[in-house]
Amino acid sequence: MAAITVPRRQLFIGGQWTEPVRRKTLPVVNPATEDIIGYIPAATSEDVELAVEAARKALTRNKGKDWAKASGAVRAKYLRAIAAKVTERKSELANLEAIDCGKPLDEAAWDMDDVAGCFEYYADLAEGLDAKQKAPLSLPLDTFKGYVLKEPIGVVGLITPWNYPLLMAVWKVAPSLAAGCTAILKPSELASVTCLELADICCEVGLPPGVLNILTGLGAEAGAPLASHPHVDKIVFTGSTATGSSIMTSAAQLVKPVSLELGGKSPIIVFDDVEIDKAVEWTMFGCFWTNGQICSATSRLLVHERIADEFLDKLVKWTKNIKISDPFEEGCRLGPVVSKGQYERVLKFVSNARNEGATVLCGGTRPKHLKKGYYVEPAIISNVTTSMEIWREEVFGPVLCVKTFSTEDEAIQLANDSQYGLAGAVLSNDLERCDRVSKAFEAGIVWVNCSQPCFTQAPWGGTKRSGFGRELGEWGLENYLSVKQVTQYISDEPWGWYKAPSKL
Repeated sequence: MAAITVPRRQLFIGGQWTEPVRRKTLPVVNPATEDIIGYIPAATSEDVELAVEAARKALTRNKGKDWAKASGAVRAKYLRAIAAKVTERKSELANLEAIDCGKPLDEAAWDMDDVAGCFEYYADLAEGLDAKQKAPLSLPLDTFKGYVLKEPIGVVGLITPWNYPLLMAVWKVAPSLAAGCTAILKPSELASVTCLELADICCEVGLPPGVLNILTGLGAEAGAPLASHPHVDKIVFTGSTATGSSIMTSAAQLVKPVSLELGGKSPIIVFDDVEIDKAVEWTMFGCFWTNGQICSATSRLLVHERIADEFLDKLVKWTKNIKISDPFEEGCRLGPVVSKGQYERVLKFVSNARNEGATVLCGGTRPKHLKKGYYVEPAIISNVTTSMEIWREEVFGPVLCVKTFSTEDEAIQLANDSQYGLAGAVLSNDLERCDRVSKAFEAGIVWVNCSQPCFTQAPWGGTKRSGFGRELGEWGLENYLSVKQVTQYISDEPWGWYKAPSKL
């Protein structure tokens, strides 16, 4: 395989590649080799100023007719053109994604299909928006008629994570542009390379300048000034609960709306009537896919006590069989975690669990055959109590903790015993039971007899400390629209509330 070179890019502001004001850069580290493979520009508050100004200009240019007030069909053309370019450059983008964040190449390629699909989907919704304008209201007085307009919310700040660097960015970029907003994207400093390539694609398709601006850099130096900027109309964030809380705090000072998709510690309940091999594979996929770095990971396994021994025995054997390798090796199913900091954090969670008295059934250490890179063997941890850190806190790595249960009620109680409420999975051949459990989960996403499938058409988001607001589907578009009612008096009669002064 030819060496992959990381393109040297600048910030993308107002349709131009722009050197950061303070000329700062950050290294790009390949997590599989620990080598520095390139540099990305590091924006600071000065660059945020320029990007917000460019986005404001793009919003109001030609009285908004160029973008915000253009028909949805006009915007859809650009979104489709971007989708076509992503498809054309799929293998190059997948290679960059894998080398930047460490996910297996097969997964990165799958992500790129989803990126193109997301742009296509929101192109359709942008067109559909035209037909929904002026939707009539049914009013109780026939002397009035009313309708509703849906307008772009304005300039939006989009702050995205490193586990799906381009896909999670596009979950925000595609609907915000479809709605007619202009946007400033701030991807995670740990994986920004493909987001800068998206900027290159925007140049290629001739997206009007300033409609999408892309600032790479540190959260404290670029994300924070974006979140608190008075001329940004909304912030949409995916990441940790702690950062989400501080974004909400700074947005509150300006009464600025936010949508937040935050941490998770999602349960997967396995009943004793399942086909064990099938359930074992879904349990693994739910926690070890994307190297375990998924906000919705079903990382708390609740297995019925009657099948627990057999289930765990098979689960350990299957897990030990996962191919852990450089993401570019044929058949790789688990690559390195994203960074040294993340690697140390995951190992610490496993050692803390052991110190608290839990049993590590397998994994949780560096694989013997890989001397370099941030690799962690997937860990399965049993004898867990509900007060342990490993049960309560999000690891964001390939670590599954296990408890057994005896009744459906007990399983539900344990499943909901969390400050988070992003997702939940239930595996059982009794579909009525699956239905009961789906309703009982305190979560925004439920999977029945599977874990982690994600479709652009379905709403995505959580409850409790996993945040609020929904992405994807029509709900993703609504996130970026403001609703305006227009009411008109249509009678020829005067209103007649006040008496006319008597005629002299």
